[in-house]
Amino acid sequence: MTSAIAIIGAGPRGAGILERLAASVPDLHSGRLDVHLIDPYPAGAGRIWRHDQSPLLAMNSMAADVTMYTDDTVVCEGPIRPGPTFWDWARDHDDPDALGPELAAELRDVTASTFPSRRLQSEYLGWVLRDVIAGLPDGVRVHLHRDRAVGLTEDGDAQLVELAGGTTLRVDTVVLASGHLDATPTGDELELAARAAEHGLRYLPPEQTTDSDLSVIAPGETVLVRGMGLAFIDLVVLLFEGRGGRFEADGDGVRYVPSGAEPRLVAGSPRGTPYHSKTHYGLLGGRPPVGRFFGEAEVDALIATGEPVDLRAQAWPAIAKEIAFGWYHELFGGHAERVLLPWEEFLARFAELEWDSPAMLELITAAVPDPLDRIDIAALDRPLDGVSAPHLAALQPMVRARIAEDLRQHVDPRHTPHLGAFVAMLFAYGEITRLVGSGVLSARSQAYDLRWWQGFFNGVASGPPGFRVRQLLALARAGYIDFLGAGMWVDVAADGFHAGSATLAGAPPLRAGVLVDARLPDASVTRTSDPLLAGLLLAGAVSEDVLVDDDGTVLGSTGQIRVRPADGALIDASGAVHPRRFAVGPHTAVKVAGAFTRPGMNAQSLRYNDAVARAVLRSLPQAARAAA
Repeated sequence: MTSAIAIIGAGPRGAGILERLAASVPDLHSGRLDVHLIDPYPAGAGRIWRHDQSPLLAMNSMAADVTMYTDDTVVCEGPIRPGPTFWDWARDHDDPDALGPELAAELRDVTASTFPSRRLQSEYLGWVLRDVIAGLPDGVRVHLHRDRAVGLTEDGDAQLVELAGGTTLRVDTVVLASGHLDATPTGDELELAARAAEHGLRYLPPEQTTDSDLSVIAPGETVLVRGMGLAFIDLVVLLFEGRGGRFEADGDGVRYVPSGAEPRLVAGSPRGTPYHSKTHYGLLGGRPPVGRFFGEAEVDALIATGEPVDLRAQAWPAIAKEIAFGWYHELFGGHAERVLLPWEEFLARFAELEWDSPAMLELITAAVPDPLDRIDIAALDRPLDGVSAPHLAALQPMVRARIAEDLRQHVDPRHTPHLGAFVAMLFAYGEITRLVGSGVLSARSQAYDLRWWQGFFNGVASGPPGFRVRQLLALARAGYIDFLGAGMWVDVAADGFHAGSATLAGAPPLRAGVLVDARLPDASVTRTSDPLLAGLLLAGAVSEDVLVDDDGTVLGSTGQIRVRPADGALIDASGAVHPRRFAVGPHTAVKVAGAFTRPGMNAQSLRYNDAVARAVLRSLPQAARAAA
């Protein structure tokens, strides 16, 4: 008998599930198995990492920090199957010329600390998928469908996957691994677009920047940009280098040579600065033994109470202490000449004290004389707190100075404690996911605190490469980008979009004819433009994660589909768990940091892929009969 699985989405998430399926098949399945990978975009890379995008766009991870494979640090039920990191693959590639002249040249220049182009990452991801398929156990076959899945129904226990091309696949189990899903605009966005159109203005709503029509932005005109994360960085690349501008070395930095086709951007956001730069160094004091203050025992204790947990009040002090532990472990271990106490003495006293208490601040001040060597979580979260200016021009040197100093600390190996804190943050992210999955986090905390945490994590841990920040500063010095400050607001009037910020309170508003919302659309099952998911929602086969307070007040929705946290099994509108439908990725209520990950980190994404894949195999009819 042949069993069959459909994985809808053949990008890195789908490929990661396939790799874990292949690893566990010998343990959990006998007989033949067909796996159908379905995606309208190239298998392995998927939509986000497809080759068909600007060669100027780069990853925000170094070559040595990217892998799709498990290693001996990964704690999971399935077998460990090591494989090449991006850097291993690039270094050992035996035929660079097969990639074409541009990518071959890039491949030859890659080092462990290079931030490769997304096109080169596309090649790595495609190679990983081919490697996984080549190593499949006997009896397992993979079928690639370059098509879009548009419907999912049932015939008894069988799952029927309808493809846009007219084919219907009959399978036993389905995994939805589609990644970021497009959504129709929100009510506020539709209203903004209607008012803009009424006055002849142009509004670009949230979407993948690589898919935006930027031709509506004319050379020389002023453009308001709301959002300063990675979508903003992509926008800057496409509007400046993408229009023929270039950067030239200028001392320790770069200067911008214009093409004449670029606009002028005025950018703002809630925090008012770009994400913190990626670090460009390694740990000097060894990997911190994370889980000391916000680990399994602490999270289990919160779960065991059975009472609603408030993330900021009950968990955040331990989370912050964990992040600070990562920072100081690296400071004391890698820069002992800059501290005044032995690590063992500092740690013993640090462990006893409450986070951010006067006694802890006194200990840190006494042990760490240079304020730059002390972690400042509030400043990492809100870089422009306390900054104000009477007008836009006065604000620019202050914001540029903060961005430049932040960049210096993320590339200068004197400041490797930033990397220690990053390692601790990644660990804390996984534990917070486990806390959320347990169901004990209060609805109010899910509605507000998790949004804050995700923004803080993204800002600190998901920033651009340092060279992109240098380019941003060069554009700012040349007058092509101005920073609006924190707490940005936007309004629409007959003469244009008006914008200001809390940082510029009292200053006259800025005016422009174009507004770009530089971010991905908010997740929304109810507004999804994906026909398969929309059909499942209409049929009650999936349900949106709605947050209801203790008094019955609906606080909102996460916009994500509900799944069983342990293995991604779909939960329908009645609350029932489907035995043969699973989902993994940002469209689900289980937050997993990235579709690929750093090696040697016991990565949450690899552990979760393993749990989902093994649950999928156990759901197959043959596995059910064997268990009986």
